[in-house]
Amino acid sequence: MREIFSEENKLRRLLEVEAALARGHARLGTIPKADAEAIGEAAGSGRVTVERVRTIEAEIKHDIMALARALTEAAGASGRFVHLGATSNDIIDTATALQIRDGLGVLSQGLGELAHVLSSLAERHAKTVMVGRTHGQWAVPTTFGLKVAVFASEVVRHLVRLDEMRDRVCVGKMMGAVGTGAGLGPRALQLQTFVMMELSLTAPVATTQVVSRDRYVELIAALANIATSMEKFATEVRNLQRPEIGEVAEAFDAEKQVGSSTMAHKRNPIVSEKVCGLARIARANIVPMLESAVLWHERDLSNSSAERFILPHTFLLTDECVRSTTEVFSTLEVFPQAMARNLEATRGLIMAEPAMLALVERGMGRQEAHEVVRRCSMGAEERGVTLKEALLGEPHVSRLLTAGDLEGILNPAGYIGSAEQIVKNVLAEVRARD
Repeated sequence: MREIFSEENKLRRLLEVEAALARGHARLGTIPKADAEAIGEAAGSGRVTVERVRTIEAEIKHDIMALARALTEAAGASGRFVHLGATSNDIIDTATALQIRDGLGVLSQGLGELAHVLSSLAERHAKTVMVGRTHGQWAVPTTFGLKVAVFASEVVRHLVRLDEMRDRVCVGKMMGAVGTGAGLGPRALQLQTFVMMELSLTAPVATTQVVSRDRYVELIAALANIATSMEKFATEVRNLQRPEIGEVAEAFDAEKQVGSSTMAHKRNPIVSEKVCGLARIARANIVPMLESAVLWHERDLSNSSAERFILPHTFLLTDECVRSTTEVFSTLEVFPQAMARNLEATRGLIMAEPAMLALVERGMGRQEAHEVVRRCSMGAEERGVTLKEALLGEPHVSRLLTAGDLEGILNPAGYIGSAEQIVKNVLAEVRARD
């Protein structure tokens, strides 16, 4: 990702667009084919360097004109046709579209790897029963496999989003100073089509001097959404790694790794914490991108300086979040014994729902059953006894359910519903993209 958004690669992409423009002109007969070939050769030769462009820009104070002059020098006599009819953002926005396309490719690959890591982990723990938690409190049993399968399915949705928006955001333009194409001749639309076809980009239906920034807003929002999912997954690891829960942990090299400069016992979830911090910066880029979509008339320059940070940084941040999350889950330590211990620590209270439903099956009204089990649950917690003991001490329950009945009803492993099948469904969803 750093290579895609490096200064050297940006220059290569700008030159690639200039070369495609010249070849498009040649196809229309606007310039001689030999001159287009000479411009293309110069653009790909390495003779136009970052240093030379910088030198010219320092003098004339215009980046794309500096590029055009450097390419003109390198192309010799054919240089007279460089940048013919184009405006700066014909070149900039089209080169940016190439970078966006490549960046999305890297992200898609990374998300695909993460989806497989998560689905494999979900498959291994499809039946690993653990405490489900809502509001940070005990809820009902779930499985660790289902928890991770939910993450995997979310990653698949992000992959689908990237697929769906690719044609909307990988868009260049070649229609001149205000979008009319006047400077590119009477066949400007055909020229634009030629250029975008050569570069494998989408040709826009209409633009001003720039590609409309609603496309970039959609892109940055999608990247921030991905980064937010990574923070969500990482936050779950951080919470489950709390010593009082202790159900999972980031991999830790006990032989060498140091957790704290003073607290020698520490094993901190530092990679997950890094993901959470970086995701917040990625999300913060949505606001300046939204503001950069509001330009005066056919365009102004207020978006340019902001986008030079927003686009590469959000790609880099999101990529780092995805790859770090993959690292965490591919090496995650899972502790089923701790999950079983935490289930036991609930003293059966998380089985209040199946107890209520069992009473309904035996003839008690649903609302009455809820109230009976609620009173028993509150009493059990207050007295420090199990839910089973509290229920057996309640006449309304004991006349309908025996101790043997409750033994089966209050078994967490028997109350995971369709968790295993859901995991299988997610596995199929992930594998269908292979």
